[in-house]
Amino acid sequence: MQRIINFILNYRNTFLYGFLMVISLILTVRSHSYHQSKFFNSSKWVTGNVYSAAADVSSYFGLKDENKRLVKENEELRKLLFNQKEIVGQELDTATIDYEVISAKLIKNSFSSPRNYLTINKGRKQGAIQDMGVMTTKGVLGIIENTSANFSTVQSVLNTKSNINAKIKNTNYFGSLIWDAKDYNTVQLIDIPRLVPLVVGDTIVTGAMSSIFPENIPIGTIKRYDLNASKSFYNIDVELFNDMANIKNIYLIKNKNKKEIEELEASTINE
Repeated sequence: MQRIINFILNYRNTFLYGFLMVISLILTVRSHSYHQSKFFNSSKWVTGNVYSAAADVSSYFGLKDENKRLVKENEELRKLLFNQKEIVGQELDTATIDYEVISAKLIKNSFSSPRNYLTINKGRKQGAIQDMGVMTTKGVLGIIENTSANFSTVQSVLNTKSNINAKIKNTNYFGSLIWDAKDYNTVQLIDIPRLVPLVVGDTIVTGAMSSIFPENIPIGTIKRYDLNASKSFYNIDVELFNDMANIKNIYLIKNKNKKEIEELEASTINE
């Protein structure tokens, strides 16, 4: 206590100066309208910036929850889209759903080897099964190859074993989407007949000849094309919409009718 008293006594002139300066400022502000205006404008500016900074900090820490909400909302919207519902927000009757959509996150990415695989944070417990289609908001990513209880591996479109049914948008010309392992931003569309009119920049989407992906999911655009050795079909380079080196949120697509379709096709072939 004695130290505090000694400190005050030692700096009494400084404290007195500060006290008198505050009093003089108050009297000046109160006695002149110009100074009042400047003071209150300055205080509003300081207060506004403090509140703005606080809001920015609060918003930053709330981004994770907001991102989860948007991903879930996107999941519902894609379910509506794949099941051809016109009214957004309408609750779907489960009996009419052909495709289910499950949101997930990429936890391991690969794009530099001939056979690239991805790992995601959803497995059998969360509804992931083999041969489910995988996409991002921009387009096709790959197909689930193996699952564990809580994780799955995905065969990327950047895999020399990958083969996905694809077509030129707004046409019925189908081909196979493969990868030549040369460029991680470019895949190839083959088996498109030479009679098809092509234009660089045309959009390539998923076809209707697969039980894995719904029709018309974006893939990319035509980058270049030429005729193969037989001169009967085009070799088409397709620039992907996805940036395969920068992926986080993804969606799994389950065709509820896939098993029935495959069993029917198998029985027809075996007849």
